[in-house]
Amino acid sequence: MAKEKQEIIDEITTHIQKCGGNYSTWYVGISKDAKDRLFNEHDIREKKDAWIFRTAGSSRVARDIEEYFVNTLGTDGGTGGGDNTTDMVYAYKKAAHTNP
Repeated sequence: MAKEKQEIIDEITTHIQKCGGNYSTWYVGISKDAKDRLFNEHDIREKKDAWIFRTAGSSRVARDIEEYFVNTLGTDGGTGGGDNTTDMVYAYKKAAHTNP
């Protein structure tokens, strides 16, 4: 179920604060399949690593959230990727085994 922009920002921010680390130690991105991106491309360990994802109402909302975390809060990640089906926002705490 899609969530509102501020609700997603609040949930991801709360998760980051709960799990610890500076924003720069976290990666935030967007995808149309966040689980695939997290576990296959970024090498997240599902049961051991800190991660979260949420589905936004649209690709534009997902991009706005990503831009906020990367450009305002200073998380790792890049902006401008994906396409019009990219509506999921994900975040994970970087570790030696993650990519990046």
